[in-house]
Amino acid sequence: MKKTLAQSLFTTTGGFAALLLRVPVGLILAAHGAQKLFGWFGGYGLEGTGQWLASIGLEPGYLMALLAGSAEFFGGIALILGLLTRPAAFVAAFTMLVAIFAVHAGNGLFMANNGYEYGLTLLAATLALTIQGAGRFSVDNLLQQRFAEDRPAEAIATAGSAA
Repeated sequence: MKKTLAQSLFTTTGGFAALLLRVPVGLILAAHGAQKLFGWFGGYGLEGTGQWLASIGLEPGYLMALLAGSAEFFGGIALILGLLTRPAAFVAAFTMLVAIFAVHAGNGLFMANNGYEYGLTLLAATLALTIQGAGRFSVDNLLQQRFAEDRPAEAIATAGSAA
């Protein structure tokens, strides 16, 4: 049976545990994104973050700040809601991979030395969500159920037109 795009996006193998993973990871990502985009929570906003990113070689800095901040902020909100979880988690995972290699890898593992352990933790969590999806308690699951309900009517309509 051929999977539709909706089935690929919204079907989940996660249960209750996905909710326990999604919400705190989403909160953390959204807060870090808000620092980059809006200067909230002690962040530097787009201008300051862009200047810093340019100073470490991620050019153009303003665009990179906008992309990273948006991936974290909007991706974090999507994870909290369980909406488009797989794409949001994938983009967040990619953002963490860039952060690990561009900023933290040279400092070793531990956060005390500005190492990559925190980025690696978020990378692992977002990759797990990319693979398993949002879980039972999510907007994705509600949408998947809605699409599944619409499929029989669609199949009947297709069969009727073929006859």
